[in-house]
Amino acid sequence: MPDLALSLAISYYDHVMDLIRGRVCAEGIALTASELPNEEIFFRMLHFGEWDIAEFSMGKYAALAAAGAPPFRAIPVFPSRAFRQSSFYVAANSAIAAPADLAGRRVGIPEWAQTAGIYARAYLQHQCGVALRDIRWVQGGVNEAGRKEKVDISLPPGVAIEHIDDRSLTAMLLDGQLDAVISAREPDAFLAGDSRIRRLWPDCRPIEETYYRDTGIFPIMHAIVIKSSTLDPNPWIAMNLFKAFEQAKINSLRGLAAATTSRIPVPWSQYALRDARKVFGEDCWPYGLEPNRRTLEAFLQYCCEQGVTHRPLQIAELFPREFSMSVKV
Repeated sequence: MPDLALSLAISYYDHVMDLIRGRVCAEGIALTASELPNEEIFFRMLHFGEWDIAEFSMGKYAALAAAGAPPFRAIPVFPSRAFRQSSFYVAANSAIAAPADLAGRRVGIPEWAQTAGIYARAYLQHQCGVALRDIRWVQGGVNEAGRKEKVDISLPPGVAIEHIDDRSLTAMLLDGQLDAVISAREPDAFLAGDSRIRRLWPDCRPIEETYYRDTGIFPIMHAIVIKSSTLDPNPWIAMNLFKAFEQAKINSLRGLAAATTSRIPVPWSQYALRDARKVFGEDCWPYGLEPNRRTLEAFLQYCCEQGVTHRPLQIAELFPREFSMSVKV
């Protein structure tokens, strides 16, 4: 029997490249892969379902799962993870020096259901003691005007969002119409070195490491989803894909650890991996449910608190039941 031909859309990551390029194969599957920016993948997958398998936002997936049967199912492969204390931007001449200073201020967000924003707002609420209702939220495109919320949300009491269609959040921040912006993607002005914009915490790493040590949460941004119409008649796809993604990741970490090669053009990258393993353990980028249970439980709590989901979700509702069991020999 020939392999099942399936399409995949994903952004570029070193830890998936062996699968994309065929050095690792998912048993029984012939993949045709497209490498695209994640925002484009999310939009096209949500609205048009263009691929069998795709990278997708955890926040949007949770919202769809809470609302009813989503058009796809996730597997616990998490290609993108990032701490989000680095996602707070303020005007360089601003008097805002600490999270408490954001109370009563106008803060821009690209979408309320953006995964990075969910974690960032949870940090404000749970670690910094800033109530979400005390911030004046403004939604719009970070670098381009006209961005819209892609899923239905149900805001908690006292929280309101002003929607802006004709200006970007970055332009508003630089013009003094916003006090801060929370965004996964760096504002163009920041990347260009514009002296009028800065991060709230210029040196985020110590804060993020402390957060991880205190909470055990390593934020998950994206998961891999499979269209229900593809998965339902072929349930074996989920586990076979999971194993292939896992092997590709193992290969990537092995390459990064090798002192004899330069897997990425960053000096001392093998020492960065060594330092990460001191904090996170040998598998510093875990897939699967059990190694990520603390993070997933916290994330679903945040989604419900913030109205991204209209009801509490359980982890088991997000993934095929095969991932809640394991064979014993």
